[in-house]
Amino acid sequence: MQCMNTEPRPATLSDYQARILRVLVHIQNHLDDDLPLDLLAEIACFSPFHFHRVFKGMVGEGVAEHVRRLRLERAAHQLRFGDEPIVRVALVAGFQSHEAFTRAFAAMFGEPPSAFRDRHRAIAYPTAVSGVHYTADGRSFAFSPVGRKGVSAMEVEIERFPACRVAFVRHLGPYSEVGAAWGRLFAWAGPRRLVGPSLRYFGLCYDDPAVTAPERIRYDACLVVPPATEGDGDIGVQDVAGGEYATTVHVGPYESLGQAYEGLCGGWLPQSGRELGEPPCMEFYLNDPRTTPPDQLRTKVCMRLA
Repeated sequence: MQCMNTEPRPATLSDYQARILRVLVHIQNHLDDDLPLDLLAEIACFSPFHFHRVFKGMVGEGVAEHVRRLRLERAAHQLRFGDEPIVRVALVAGFQSHEAFTRAFAAMFGEPPSAFRDRHRAIAYPTAVSGVHYTADGRSFAFSPVGRKGVSAMEVEIERFPACRVAFVRHLGPYSEVGAAWGRLFAWAGPRRLVGPSLRYFGLCYDDPAVTAPERIRYDACLVVPPATEGDGDIGVQDVAGGEYATTVHVGPYESLGQAYEGLCGGWLPQSGRELGEPPCMEFYLNDPRTTPPDQLRTKVCMRLA
């Protein structure tokens, strides 16, 4: 599939909305197909790395959540207006067992599918902040981006960072387990007198945990070092390119950092006139997690701009 936006032009809110709307319509019309993120990103003309965060920030739910909800809404439509056995409706909705379908359906609609069918009531879809619901004719629909609603509360600055050389330790696994990488890096840096008042350090984040399997997430714990520094065993050395970054400071536990990324991608970005560049993103940790309560942790999140 070829990207529809072939001419370079400034990104606007309406442009972002149109690109996400193309994806929403495609999903609506291909609910029974595999919907790989790479394909959806191509339809929207976003890089695969950034697509899911932009989608979730603007639609208010992730791609998998969105697809699952529409399949359940379609199932409700089939139960009300069709005569297919419930087991068949469950299979069409993507559930491998009647029990799993019943639990998911009851969680969304407040009653099991058999009771829903017996009542023959008008379908009361659960609230979707984007306003997007399943439609039987597969046509387009009103789409109201949700990310912009809280954008005024997010303070975003565009900063230019110079290129630098860093020593780093690569961590593979969940972001919640990167502490060991930092411990190894500082244990190496201390005897070499690289730790001091002027120390600069940050994390490089390569993967979106909502998309990448936990065991494959890549993260580099980085310490800025003099240009002549060489690696040593599991301590690598790399050059980090400079450039412009959209930055915001997140206050709260590291586990909630995803909110900052979603706010940047789904709220600030569509109104900024800018496009995101390639990963990685940078995270600067502005206070010490060993002495700071989780709800007071401050992290500067930085996403590269094209």
